[in-house]
Amino acid sequence: MVKALTDTNPGAPDPGDAVDSAPPKSAASAKNAHTEELVKSKQRVADHGEMFTPAWMLDLVKSESERIDSRFLEPACGSGNFLVQVLHRKLAAVEVKFGSSEFEKRHYALLGLMCIYGVELLDDNIVECRGNLLEILTEYLRLDPSEELCGAAAHVLSRNLVHGDALTMRTALGEPIVFAEWGYLGKGKFQRRDFRLDVLTQSAAFSEEGNLFAELGKHEIFTPTKTYPPMTVKELAA
Repeated sequence: MVKALTDTNPGAPDPGDAVDSAPPKSAASAKNAHTEELVKSKQRVADHGEMFTPAWMLDLVKSESERIDSRFLEPACGSGNFLVQVLHRKLAAVEVKFGSSEFEKRHYALLGLMCIYGVELLDDNIVECRGNLLEILTEYLRLDPSEELCGAAAHVLSRNLVHGDALTMRTALGEPIVFAEWGYLGKGKFQRRDFRLDVLTQSAAFSEEGNLFAELGKHEIFTPTKTYPPMTVKELAA
């Protein structure tokens, strides 16, 4: 899914390769440190099979997690244990590459957030997840809640973090899950294209070598349900 979404990027100034972040803890020590955070209650585990993803698993995709524009989809994101760590690494990359320019820093930080996706079955978890990611971004950029960039980030999270079921690929209201693909065009302008999750997953299967549909061009497979005109932070926040 990450690859499928990344390959459809509408084109943006290249934010560069991954950067090194602080040395990660060993898998064992990180796992032990987060054990108490992986379960909210035994009852929720019994009722919903709720078990949060440990943050140390992010090291399995270390290079991707340190690229600002790489896309991550967590199909059972809970309150955001995994996605929070993804955002931290993306913001570390933003600081290294664009820390000297406040304008670029703010816009590429928003792009990093735009590249994080999640689906969650429980409504309290999805609300908490959105809040956790928004808090990290606002603290990093020292945003006031009244600022347009904060409003734009909240709007993005409302589109990227979906209350629904990743197995059925439908929202809590029974509608097909639709994700917004965001791209940064430069000069403060963002591009948005919407894609249905079920179509993207089918397209990935069609592209496999030897498949009857393997010769289809990506322009035939990845057809957005809607394409929006370029938007500024102010327009996203509106």
